[in-house]
Amino acid sequence: MDALVAPSPVAVRAAKRTTETIPVVMLLAYSDPVEFGFVASFARPGGNITGVVLAAEPSMAGKRLELLKEAVPGATTVAVLTTGEASSRTQVQWAEKVAPSLGVKLVILEVRDGDYDRAFRKIVAERADALFIVASVILHSDYARIIRLAAKYRLPTVSDWREHVEAGGLIAYGGSVAGFTRRAASYIDRIFKGANPAALPVERATIFELAINLKMAKILGLTISSSLLARADHVIE
Repeated sequence: MDALVAPSPVAVRAAKRTTETIPVVMLLAYSDPVEFGFVASFARPGGNITGVVLAAEPSMAGKRLELLKEAVPGATTVAVLTTGEASSRTQVQWAEKVAPSLGVKLVILEVRDGDYDRAFRKIVAERADALFIVASVILHSDYARIIRLAAKYRLPTVSDWREHVEAGGLIAYGGSVAGFTRRAASYIDRIFKGANPAALPVERATIFELAINLKMAKILGLTISSSLLARADHVIE
């Protein structure tokens, strides 16, 4: 291989164990590559790994919960779909900090071995009014399945990627998968033109968008306030 693209901490770690010479372009969300030991610093990675990091703080989980409550003001119980990943646990902690001020009770559901049916049975049993989906590589990979189940049980959702809203979610606040992954292509291009990964600074992606699916809101019988719509970067009608 002339280069590798690693779109998660697990993938970067595997690539790092496998080679110290083949250039690796990482795509990370809500993870610190310096803390994980993937690079020496953002400015000078120092090895064969470089790439792009979605530089959002885990505290954005609290902002997403606020947006969900604004879209569904009558929600008092919100299910949180999460995983065992460290970044997922941190997001849950931030959501828990914000929930009391919103008058919301959180029901935390950690998905294991892709058992979403069990998770949604619990959501129904707890009579949750809405669904908060933490930012996670695992949950993003399974998003089509998650959104189908959410639609089946008429649950408004909030998540991180704009593409989730385009697939049928209600609200997303975060980045764009397409825009994020295009940055990987630019790194590969520079490496193929002779750039050394050790000297290619890790890029911090800091543009975040609010996307709202009005079509889904109508199906769910929700009226999105004009103030929330005015802040949206993308509206699906």
